[in-house]
Amino acid sequence: MSIFPTKILLATDGSREAELAAKSALGLAKQAGSELHVIHVLALPLDTQDPSSFEPKVRRQLENRTRERLEELVDGIEAQRGEVAGSHPRVGRPDAEIIDQAEEISAGLIVIGSRGIGPIRRALMGSVSDSVVRHAHCPVMVVRGEAVVFPTKILLATDGSEEATLASSTAADLARSTGSELHVVYVEPATYVYEMAEWEASRADMRDELERAAGEMAGSRLEEQLEKLGEIGAQISGTHARVGFPDAEIVRLAGKVGAGLIVLGSRGRGPLRRALMGSVSDSVVRHAHCPILVVRAQH
Repeated sequence: MSIFPTKILLATDGSREAELAAKSALGLAKQAGSELHVIHVLALPLDTQDPSSFEPKVRRQLENRTRERLEELVDGIEAQRGEVAGSHPRVGRPDAEIIDQAEEISAGLIVIGSRGIGPIRRALMGSVSDSVVRHAHCPVMVVRGEAVVFPTKILLATDGSEEATLASSTAADLARSTGSELHVVYVEPATYVYEMAEWEASRADMRDELERAAGEMAGSRLEEQLEKLGEIGAQISGTHARVGFPDAEIVRLAGKVGAGLIVLGSRGRGPLRRALMGSVSDSVVRHAHCPILVVRAQH
């Protein structure tokens, strides 16, 4: 089943990235027949992120400032003929407030902007978008570089998991409802090919054989996913079997085909898992140069 139509929660702070996210969320809401909600969070200093600790008068002033700024942002969206079903001013830690608001209204999708990532930024975690992707209990669209303008080229990355199945149905429904091209990629994560080749440096024939076997496996598993997509009526414009590091191959292929949106699944995270980084979805979100939709079963 697809996540659409649903309640879309747009997180905005008025930045250029947030404007791109707003354009994407507005277009998606119209195309998918979804409600659009908007949240603006007044971020407090790290050592004072609990607004309840402020004096009532100060707290009211902060809340009024947030409400006024949110009204300006909503006016800008409505000036683009957008319909806002709900506006939500918040004060505190942005990522926590966005996630809490999404749960409160039972949002099916969060849309948020993200700044581009340079070499230093890639070594650091902790941005609002990073945290929302890692901890939200619903799918998250991270908009970077450009807005998603439908129709577009959608690159669906699948690995056959339960999460990827939900991502597949969502991508197929999105492509169908927006008249977009749907490309599908399966990457066989054959790191053993390179490890074995280094261990047996003198055996070039072994590496060739391992690469061939991994390539056949990738093609076979891609065919399995294509059959499942065919069963739900998906129209596929391009198929891509790859061998290597999944995150790198997905990002590279997105650039090659000119994808306007990458769609992939992500497993839910318990307290321990949330403290760890390194999953394919985490890496794609950090390194892709186009918007990404990370699909996760709501819970």
